[in-house]
Amino acid sequence: MNDELKLQFLQTTAALMTAAFGMVAALAWNEAIKAMIAEFIKSENGSVIALIVYALIVTIIAVIATVMIARSITRLKKTSDEEGSE
Repeated sequence: MNDELKLQFLQTTAALMTAAFGMVAALAWNEAIKAMIAEFIKSENGSVIALIVYALIVTIIAVIATVMIARSITRLKKTSDEEGSE
């Protein structure tokens, strides 16, 4: 597998993973916000804190994964550029 194909594969994978983590974080926040609204309107169940903690954890994981993916792409681009200039 050549570097150009590796880079394209990594970029595509990064885009898909970023979208997936974004979706998970969005769904987590959606549930947390819905629970907070339900709590203020009518105290249905006490899982608001749990949903907020869950949303925070998913968001942190998504950010860390996105940063790691971006760094991998940067490293691969740098390596590819260095090999191309030789």
